[in-house]
Amino acid sequence: MKSNSFEDICYRLSSGLSTDLSALLPDGVQHEAGHFNVFNLTQISQTAREKPAIPYPCRAFYKISFLTARSVAQYPDKAVEISKPSLIFSTPKKPFLWSPEGRQTGQFCVFTADFLHPNRSGVILDELPVFKSPEHPVYTLSESDTARVQGIFDDMEAEIRSNYTYKYDLLRAYALELIHVGQKLQSTAVLHPNHSASARVTSLFIELLERQFPLENPQQRIALRTAKQFADQLSVHVNHLNKILKETTGLTTTELIAGRIVQESKALLLHTDWTIAEIADSLGFSDFAHFAKFFKSGTSLSPGAFRSQAKSVIFT
Repeated sequence: MKSNSFEDICYRLSSGLSTDLSALLPDGVQHEAGHFNVFNLTQISQTAREKPAIPYPCRAFYKISFLTARSVAQYPDKAVEISKPSLIFSTPKKPFLWSPEGRQTGQFCVFTADFLHPNRSGVILDELPVFKSPEHPVYTLSESDTARVQGIFDDMEAEIRSNYTYKYDLLRAYALELIHVGQKLQSTAVLHPNHSASARVTSLFIELLERQFPLENPQQRIALRTAKQFADQLSVHVNHLNKILKETTGLTTTELIAGRIVQESKALLLHTDWTIAEIADSLGFSDFAHFAKFFKSGTSLSPGAFRSQAKSVIFT
């Protein structure tokens, strides 16, 4: 173990130089929420100790950085000097190094692609202009934008320490707000890209899927449950839809639909007094047995066991 300078610590944290997520992620983070954490540069100890350098580091995170002190953002073709409050977006797919100069102030958040998965966020991360743009995503902030970004990061820091059940949903919203702040600062040409047909179909599919939820009463019933039903609504062949979704999200049409139905099933079991038969019917299952088999394949628990286990945790 060796002692590293403050600059080394900031560099490693901001650049995500780690093959191990545990160095940057909060304890006890739920896998289905994806991975997210936020850091305040002024609170990072200048005398902290760290693991030895990793010979072949990899950058596993997307990062949004709010920097208010002097530093340099280094890209393969250019070095961007930062002397005023700035917002920086970095992705694992684009080489980027950050070199701090002296004592640093500011904040940054790191997250995996799964944290802003299309099924949770409604966006395709790598299609967003701030992560896709050929421009270097380093944006100097006005006084009003600085105050707004500072407020968002302060809210993130407070929320990640909270016990709020849905805090990762709220943190996801804060991250998306920062992304929109950055995109509004981009040039007009970048703000209005010609989205590919695949991205458009994916977006329309997610919109159709999400529009069926949440279910408010047992009389509601989702209309679209199969890949073919969605393909018909989108006027594409089911094989074409499956190919597009596999390319853009990494999951098949059926997997995306099933994942969203499992998510809604959990919410209904936890937060309503509907019978399991009523939940099964609302989610389009022909009978209780079919729903029970589907739910267990996705969670390893029967619907009844999941509800009982969740209630025992709540009231313990």
